[in-house]
Amino acid sequence: MSPTQPPSQLVPVLLSGGSGTRLWPLSREAYPKQFLPLVGEESLLQETWRRVAELADAAPLVVANEEHRFMVAEQLRQVGAAPQAIVLEPVGRNTAPAIAAAALQATAAGDDPLLLVLPSDHVIAAAAAFRNAVQAARKAAEDGALVTFGIVPTGAETGYGYIKAAPGQGVRAVERFVEKPDAATAQDYVASGAYFWNSGMFLFRASRYLQELGRHRPDILDACRNAFAGAGRDADFVRLERQAFAACPADSIDYAVMERTDAAAVLPVDVGWNDVGSWSALWETAEHDADGNARHGDVVALECRGTYTWTERRLVALIGLEDVVVVDTDDAVLVAHRDKVQRVKDVVAGLKREGRGEAVLHRKVYRPWGAYDSIDMGERFQVKRITVSPGAALSLQMHHHRAEHWIVVSGTAKVTRGDDVLLLSENQSTYIPLGVKHRLENPGKVPLELIEVQSGSYLGEDDIVRFEDVYGR
Repeated sequence: MSPTQPPSQLVPVLLSGGSGTRLWPLSREAYPKQFLPLVGEESLLQETWRRVAELADAAPLVVANEEHRFMVAEQLRQVGAAPQAIVLEPVGRNTAPAIAAAALQATAAGDDPLLLVLPSDHVIAAAAAFRNAVQAARKAAEDGALVTFGIVPTGAETGYGYIKAAPGQGVRAVERFVEKPDAATAQDYVASGAYFWNSGMFLFRASRYLQELGRHRPDILDACRNAFAGAGRDADFVRLERQAFAACPADSIDYAVMERTDAAAVLPVDVGWNDVGSWSALWETAEHDADGNARHGDVVALECRGTYTWTERRLVALIGLEDVVVVDTDDAVLVAHRDKVQRVKDVVAGLKREGRGEAVLHRKVYRPWGAYDSIDMGERFQVKRITVSPGAALSLQMHHHRAEHWIVVSGTAKVTRGDDVLLLSENQSTYIPLGVKHRLENPGKVPLELIEVQSGSYLGEDDIVRFEDVYGR
């Protein structure tokens, strides 16, 4: 950057991917951990934005799974963030393509901002210290470095990658990246003082990232350019073209760029970072009682040590347990030793092989218009509690295999049923025969809640024929 050149704008890039396996059963594929309030009142995604909002020179860019688009938009709206774009990945291709898509969006209008790339599912306890570190790294990034933030290790952790930094202070060159080491090697790394945990957070010019990606992985850049050129655009969403993006090789930014480029730099930071990559990691971030027990919800622990308990609705009681994790949700319970929680992903893989819905969905499923909770089901019936947000509407639709009864619990429902339009209030009901076009809307100012009773020969969510849908499904 020349002395007369104004500093570049800093634009946060929030990476909101993830498969939701490591914190199952609370986190699931359709509702991964960045949307959960794991360490406070707000979700990890919301906390990620709040952490850097005062640094940002422009609204954030978000890269998200297409299936999560409305949850991303709604959660950011709740904390006053209006993203300049939400770039939607039709399939997951890891961080190198995701960041490339963000960089292409950031430079589409001829700008070349600094991108502060942040996974949206990490915890940083010392937010002010992290903001200071970003400011300290800006000049190096302005001058063309690809800066990563290395975490000062608090122990010989074998679950993280490591970065060896050149001697010096502040931002300095990266000498090497190292994959997850064994315990003895990790001990040596920590003792040397030259190695830092790889945080997955970065700061660089958008154009420099694209330049280095094109130099080292032109196949990824070409595929991302094709997907971006063919993207559909509606409202705040940029929908990458499915076929082109699916053809993109999957690779991380570390493998594709950072381990190959001579522009890699690292700034060591001590900011209370945790990637919340397991239930044991979440136990580390939580408040403990005198016996090292951490809890969320209604929990009684007698003669227990080092336990972590999460319950959403029911009372959970533990007696005489040590180093155990107990997670209770509406439709699944996890009980595991803290040293074995990494195997949760094996449980999820097994559930997927068996076609079990618990691997993907919670009993309560969020939709762009609100949510539904499947509270009971049998061979030919299903009962749901449906919540429709104020001003929201479901698609105009019909079903081939089921009829529906709707009973309003609270709020006002506007119901289209064939050629009829009805307004229903509390305790009123209606019947939707099989094969009839219908729509449910909330014209009011408060949430609409109703009970839906489905009956028929097939009750799957794929028995929906949509005729009109404002959500682009």
